[in-house]
Amino acid sequence: MSTTASQKKSSGDGLKNLFAGASMLFALLLGILIYVFIMGDPKNFEGGDPIKGHPLNFLGIIHKGGVVVPMLLAINLIVIIFSIERIITIAKANGKGNVSTFVKKLQGLLDDNRIDEAINACDQQRGSLANVVRAGLNRYKLVVKDATMDNDSKAAAIQKELEEATTLELPMLSKNLVIISTCASIGTLIGLIGTVFGMIKAFSALASQGSPDTVALATGISEALINTAFGIIASTLAIVAYNYFSNRIDGMTYSIDEASFTIVQNFNAHH
Repeated sequence: MSTTASQKKSSGDGLKNLFAGASMLFALLLGILIYVFIMGDPKNFEGGDPIKGHPLNFLGIIHKGGVVVPMLLAINLIVIIFSIERIITIAKANGKGNVSTFVKKLQGLLDDNRIDEAINACDQQRGSLANVVRAGLNRYKLVVKDATMDNDSKAAAIQKELEEATTLELPMLSKNLVIISTCASIGTLIGLIGTVFGMIKAFSALASQGSPDTVALATGISEALINTAFGIIASTLAIVAYNYFSNRIDGMTYSIDEASFTIVQNFNAHH
């Protein structure tokens, strides 16, 4: 891997890490603002009292979920933000046109040993697959002219170039998926934490002064159910998004491997 490529990769990773951190902080702050100013609007409660007033609508009911609600809102927002980011990134990595069609066109050009036309096709496609293939084909052209190398060494050099190019491209495709998978795990757990707090509040209401406090009891049960619901929603969205993007990435990885194999086989067949 060249020094320039490594520097570009490090710079790109730094920007993406900054984006990830800023996005999570933004989601948390937005969750708090929604909880306090939208769900906690006095108009959503009887008597204009968000603390003791009975909820008048769905927003008021959610607000009764307690302090865990902003965190669950943040997790849902994080899943949405990073799902949109992955959609944009993978669409860009996919390049122009259909990947399967591009691979078939590439195989036809390589079968006819039309290397320059294959490189031009990569320039037009502009996806991650095209970047890997272009790197391999450029190395292909160089080693063919090198009289000091035997055919096995040339094939190994082409294979190495393809592997290095793939190493640069694949991390970009799977970047931030770990955040989505983490949200899938902790969404339900944080919801359960809120549920436990709500049930503690509910049972405390039952035990207070020998007679049930209906307001506190209702608040505790509401907190338990709201947090459970939000946690399940967050985890469900994250699991669906993670599986979808993983499937897309697996398909692109298979196409890259297929194209790389075609290039090496083409070299062996013509040399």
